[in-house]
Amino acid sequence: MSSSLAEAPSLLVVAGEASGDLHAAALLRELKARAPGLRAFGMGGAHCRAEGLEALVDARAVSVMGLVEVLPALPRILRAMRTLEQAARERRPAAALLVDLPDFNLRLAKKLHALRIPVAYYVSPTIWAWRPGRLRTIKKYVAKMLCILPFEERLYLDAGVPAMYVGHPSLDELGAPMQVGPARDGLGISREGQVLALLPGSRQSEVRRIFPAMLASARGLLATRPGLQLVVAVAPTIAIELLRREADRQRIAVRFVEGRGPEVVAASDAAIVASGTAVLEAALMQRPMVVVYRVSRITYFIAKRLVRVAHVALVNLLAGRRIVPELIQGAMRPARIAEEVQRLLDDPAARGLQLAELAQVRAGLGDPGASGRAADQVLALLGATGTRAELAAE
Repeated sequence: MSSSLAEAPSLLVVAGEASGDLHAAALLRELKARAPGLRAFGMGGAHCRAEGLEALVDARAVSVMGLVEVLPALPRILRAMRTLEQAARERRPAAALLVDLPDFNLRLAKKLHALRIPVAYYVSPTIWAWRPGRLRTIKKYVAKMLCILPFEERLYLDAGVPAMYVGHPSLDELGAPMQVGPARDGLGISREGQVLALLPGSRQSEVRRIFPAMLASARGLLATRPGLQLVVAVAPTIAIELLRREADRQRIAVRFVEGRGPEVVAASDAAIVASGTAVLEAALMQRPMVVVYRVSRITYFIAKRLVRVAHVALVNLLAGRRIVPELIQGAMRPARIAEEVQRLLDDPAARGLQLAELAQVRAGLGDPGASGRAADQVLALLGATGTRAELAAE
């Protein structure tokens, strides 16, 4: 289905970090296909720029995780906010598409509301995990919430927030799970021997806390299986030198692959994954994994008292039970990580059970097409006619 805008307006797009940039880019591609004259400006990374976004701010400016970790980055975050608010004031876009980044984007949504710029929000804040009070802010300042997890839509509708579950964009971006052999061929990795994928995250602060323990656990595994190949997926928001220095410091030979995280997972026999979007991508690639994460002690102390969910890993949340190991904070010790990885590599029953449960998680996400459904909603907000979104809203 296609539609066009009588007079192609402009759209403010604000996306950060690796996953948000990727999801926003896929949505932009669908929007351009339906409304070729649409002009998009705002904040994004390499993927959004490739789809024609005029990036006034680079996504890396706000790529920070943690309550304490954000403090040193505050000056550049505030500059980014001022730049985007000023651009919105001067250019008066017909609508705004805000993707993830709730601490940043909900503040921006308030400013856009004052400018009478309607907001479509893509990738819901985790109100079901913590800070449910954000619902009040969302109800006041967001015209349409586009949910990517199936249980989120009802939470918003019950609270009186216009919302729609559009599906998960990773289903479109990744497609069917890749076979190990072709995935290794595509990355130039030998088909012989076992491969362990390391995905240390997409923010510098988390990489600094997580990657050393990942490598130390890999060293323990190498002691008993010297033929094990280590492949590190480097997020677009991370400088490869940051990772290379740590590998050199620990004197561990690894292969770095930039910007192809799902393929790295597909080429592996098992993966160690920093908690986040990459966990779901690994699940969609149908590879066994161990999930790890660590923040500062102060951040963890505060979060532990605020977070209301039983699991950290997204696949465990979707399954409603622990189907992949979670080694968080103090439990993220190299020996523990190595122990869990070894079990997945050597125990066929444990490996098979996890893979079967990951397949159920994938099936529960529904059908592909999230970007197209989200594009219809954004075009309806922009004033397009004849879209599914308008029909559904009547």
